[in-house]
Amino acid sequence: MTNPSFFKRGLAIASLALALAACSSGEVPAGHSSADRNEGHTKSSSGLPAGNIAAGDKFANAKRPPTNQACVECHGTNEDDSHPIDPVTPRLAGQYHDYLAHSLQMYRDGDRAHPLMSLQAKDLTDQQIADVTAYFGSLQSDKLRDLHGVH
Repeated sequence: MTNPSFFKRGLAIASLALALAACSSGEVPAGHSSADRNEGHTKSSSGLPAGNIAAGDKFANAKRPPTNQACVECHGTNEDDSHPIDPVTPRLAGQYHDYLAHSLQMYRDGDRAHPLMSLQAKDLTDQQIADVTAYFGSLQSDKLRDLHGVH
């Protein structure tokens, strides 16, 4: 005689496995987007090359086409009281570099849209993204904080 709870548990596990298999598209999340496949751009911040803080500093402070604006002009640096230009512009100083990298990749690939950021990010290379996010991630911030160990 079989145990009814054992049968129900097995049925639930099998149903979950089938549901997960049906939802899977077969694509690897860290794979290249179709628009960037030929360029070799990665969609995952874990696939980026190592970032160079000094190169990122130079990049973040350089005015670049098509808007002729530098990253720090809008986002600030938190140095010498340099803050974002307005309350709705994100503060990048001290932010996790992988979060920033993923955001820039999404702007570049068209998966996230903003009138200015989409233009600024559309031609970024993986190395430029790694460098500029390493730079902003290295900055000290009195406004961002890690929530680990709060409890």
